[in-house]
Amino acid sequence: MTAPVILWFRRDLRLADQPALAAAVASGAPVIPVFILDDDTPKHRKMGAASRWWLHHSLMALDADLRGLGSRLILRSGKSDEILNALAAETGASAVHCIRHYEPWWRNAEKAVVNALPKGCELVCHDGNYLLPAGSVTTGSGGQYKIYTPFMRALWQHMPPAVPLASPTAVTVPDTWPDSENLGDWNLLPTKPDWSGGMSEMWTPGEKGAQARLAAFDDKAQYYDEKRNLPSVEGSSFLSPHLHFGEISPAACWHATMRAGGSVDVFLKELVWRDYAQNVIVQFPEYGAKNARDAFDKLPWRDLSDPAVMADFVAWTKGRTGYPIVDAGMRQLWATGWMHNRVRMITASFLIKHLLIDWREGEKWFWDTLVDADYGSNSVNWQWTAGTGVDSNMFVRIMAPLSQSEKFDAARYIREWVPELAELQEPAIHDPDEFGARPKSYPRKVIGHKAARERALKAHEAVKG
Repeated sequence: MTAPVILWFRRDLRLADQPALAAAVASGAPVIPVFILDDDTPKHRKMGAASRWWLHHSLMALDADLRGLGSRLILRSGKSDEILNALAAETGASAVHCIRHYEPWWRNAEKAVVNALPKGCELVCHDGNYLLPAGSVTTGSGGQYKIYTPFMRALWQHMPPAVPLASPTAVTVPDTWPDSENLGDWNLLPTKPDWSGGMSEMWTPGEKGAQARLAAFDDKAQYYDEKRNLPSVEGSSFLSPHLHFGEISPAACWHATMRAGGSVDVFLKELVWRDYAQNVIVQFPEYGAKNARDAFDKLPWRDLSDPAVMADFVAWTKGRTGYPIVDAGMRQLWATGWMHNRVRMITASFLIKHLLIDWREGEKWFWDTLVDADYGSNSVNWQWTAGTGVDSNMFVRIMAPLSQSEKFDAARYIREWVPELAELQEPAIHDPDEFGARPKSYPRKVIGHKAARERALKAHEAVKG
């Protein structure tokens, strides 16, 4: 009997354009697909609650797709290197195939797996979750890019990506399957209370759900640049969680979008931004916890141990700040696990500059509540907004949420997510306090825009000094 090979799934939960799966099938050996719930290796980066909800349903979908090929998904929990060592020894596997990941804990895990596997079994890493492998796009002197625009221009020279691989039509299976844990025993779903109703209504995790989202986006891709900043219009692709969990490849998204025609470069550059974020965290593994600009270590953030500051933070998380566009975004996030991209910038800027609360507190909240919580993108986006990143907006450019709301025509969006204001007309709906139209059920502003701006600029003096 030919020795089997193990297919190690992580954030690559698909069959189409899955290079590790293709290589495992091409070997001709029996393939043992496995997913390991590893909460030990990431340590402080344990997967957030919203992502765990998504993972549960995505694993169900992947197992069903594998069973359609006569295969199945083996589930194990524990440290990846220990589980793969044990599974390889148990099955006599000759290789473990996987797609390469760039989060610092996964890079460490891949090294640990190499050292842990039994003699005669090798780890074979493939590329396929990004347009190009992180670190492969270099400057003229061979260095790594830190700034997005030159990185984008350099990567663009290598596009389009390779044509996506088709799903296999058959998978060789072992005569005897190793034992599998029960998905339900992992308790990935919320129960007391079950807050996932809005997510269940909005999302269909899994490869088929991803392909349906991409097909729907084909009809509006050419209008993406025109509509992507309007919260009241469904101009987004809604592909981010599917891309994060690898239910569809960026190459597949690129080629499908190009076929849609029209002006699609803005969307394609969003795919490049995903690559850029991975490029950053490879250079700066602690990007989610450490300012890239050391001068910002001096910035006097307000301390959450102060009850008044904690009250402001809680108001932000619950969408009770008195700023309608901010509150709409935070409530959308809680209900659906997702937030409109323009509103993400507004809410993040509000926490950092209006409330003067450390960006890392917001990054942790998004990590727990976003279904598309990605270490690279989340860290890079928060540091960009805070002005602390290697490539970032200036801290002193303080976004005005009330004018942003009006500029990007967010009235309908606010009515949907802040029902207390549903009866207000424009312009009062953007700033009920200003027009004396605030209903009693809606809170006053936690701080005025002018006062918040002055406080933030004063705090920034410590950085300049």
